[in-house]
Amino acid sequence: MKFDIPDEIVSIYKKLEKSGFEIYLVGGCVRDLLLKKEVKDWDFTTVATPKQILTLFPNGFYDNQFGTVGIPLKKDRQIVEVTTFRTEHGYIDRRHPKKVSWGKSIEEDLSRRDFTINSIALKIKAQPQGSTHELKTSIIDPFNGREDLRNKIIRAVGDPKKRFKEDALRLIRAIRLATQLLFTIGENTWKEIVNDSKLIDEISKERIKDELLRILQSDYPYEGIMLLKNSGLMEYILPELLEGVEVSQVRLGRHHTSDVFTHNILSLKFCPSSDPLVRFATLLHDAGKPKVASKDEEGLIIFHNHEISGAKIAHQICERLKFSKKDREKIVNLIRWHMFTVDEKITDAAVRRFIRRVGVENVKDMMDLRIGDRLGGGTQTAESWRLKLFKKRVEEQLQPAPFSINDLAIDGNDVMKILGIKPGPKVGEILQKLFEEVDEDLSKNNKEYLTKRIKELND
Repeated sequence: MKFDIPDEIVSIYKKLEKSGFEIYLVGGCVRDLLLKKEVKDWDFTTVATPKQILTLFPNGFYDNQFGTVGIPLKKDRQIVEVTTFRTEHGYIDRRHPKKVSWGKSIEEDLSRRDFTINSIALKIKAQPQGSTHELKTSIIDPFNGREDLRNKIIRAVGDPKKRFKEDALRLIRAIRLATQLLFTIGENTWKEIVNDSKLIDEISKERIKDELLRILQSDYPYEGIMLLKNSGLMEYILPELLEGVEVSQVRLGRHHTSDVFTHNILSLKFCPSSDPLVRFATLLHDAGKPKVASKDEEGLIIFHNHEISGAKIAHQICERLKFSKKDREKIVNLIRWHMFTVDEKITDAAVRRFIRRVGVENVKDMMDLRIGDRLGGGTQTAESWRLKLFKKRVEEQLQPAPFSINDLAIDGNDVMKILGIKPGPKVGEILQKLFEEVDEDLSKNNKEYLTKRIKELND
């Protein structure tokens, strides 16, 4: 078979091979080459030990116990990983082997890997005469990974009962791969994911978060979330979402036509954003509804202040899954303010308050969440005429305007000079009052008017 492999990658391969070491491309890069997809990460496996690899590549680095040497490429600052053949023994924490030994053969190394489609190795042969890119290769595929690629199946290497108990992160990795590739999961492999779903609780939350975001970043996030639910993994990763199952929100004349859980995942499905954080916020946007569900005087279900409850729940989830402070604040903020009004009668000042609350950088993301919310509730059109008008008004107000006290035509130094006072709380109080006035009428943001008001406010 022939593949287009970058020269730098071939160079690393040839350098090890010419030094007498058996070496192969392996894992996700081989899978992607066979699928004719863009390869993002290149990985090698070799009989050479880390010490021998570093002798050939002194710019490499080795800081782990698993035999992986990182070699930086000149192009795009990419890191290529070269791992010594190895065998693993005695997994102690559902994730890491107790003992790692250097292996002797490629077949032995492939047998320890997770799924058949990732257990294919590629050997580069002689380059065709006159060719600078296409290379002749041969495939080592002891677990029929190519057949599973053709049949679009995710299947564990060997006994799935052993594979998932060795490393429980593989439970969600199987879901993530199936989602990214739009593959099905083999019957026996799926059965063991369901049986062992509780083991995911023993995996670090950071690793779970990383896999979850990759599911959300894929082209099929809705399908991925449904796989998490149907496998039982959601019970341990996002149990708060399951509280919305069978919590009806159907009301006569309203656009919602399903329970809270179904609405949340359909909102994710229809959210136009490709940002996994925005998609996550959309998935969780109504997670607060089950906590505040009640009935009005007509006996119809209502969810008063569910956005506040949902923001608190989202904060707890983000804390649990170890999101960064910046990402957590974005997700929580989008959920907290997603019930913004689009009434055509609201004032320009109200539009500016909306922008300040969600943040200028989050305005588009909030609109995308709102579109997902509408379509996920059963509405046929992505935007109502009111939402279109509101978006237009937001765009107008995003032009230079006093969105904070710092945008006023005067500052604290002016206040102190005019009133002859020293720094203190009074300066901030006066600036806040001035800002509130200017926010209602932008024409007042001039030095003459503000100087007059400073004197009046001091009386």
